[in-house]
Amino acid sequence: QVQLVESGGGSVEAGGSLKLSCQASGSNPYRRCMAWFRQVPGKEREGVAFDDSNIMVTYADSVKGRFTIDYDNAENMVYLQMNSLKSEDTAMYYCTGGETCKDYWGKGTLVTISS
Repeated sequence: QVQLVESGGGSVEAGGSLKLSCQASGSNPYRRCMAWFRQVPGKEREGVAFDDSNIMVTYADSVKGRFTIDYDNAENMVYLQMNSLKSEDTAMYYCTGGETCKDYWGKGTLVTISS
């Protein structure tokens, strides 16, 4: 059983920063890829940042240069550092993992940016 539990969401003013955390537990295969997705009600989920076995890290164009994904292998923690936040970053953020980066999902943590 793979479990992903997010934390660190909250409300912050535009221009501020937040750091999301995800505690991963369970069988090892989930480590193939770890990622962060986000979703706004009424819109499709958007892949924000991907860490593919610490070999390749990619970001959505909308967050490139502002967000950083980091995986702590020793602690099985995945982080998303978000800087220079904008109102359009407001969303539910999900930690994901697995062979396709989307096999396992956390329940999400809400990020609200006020302008």
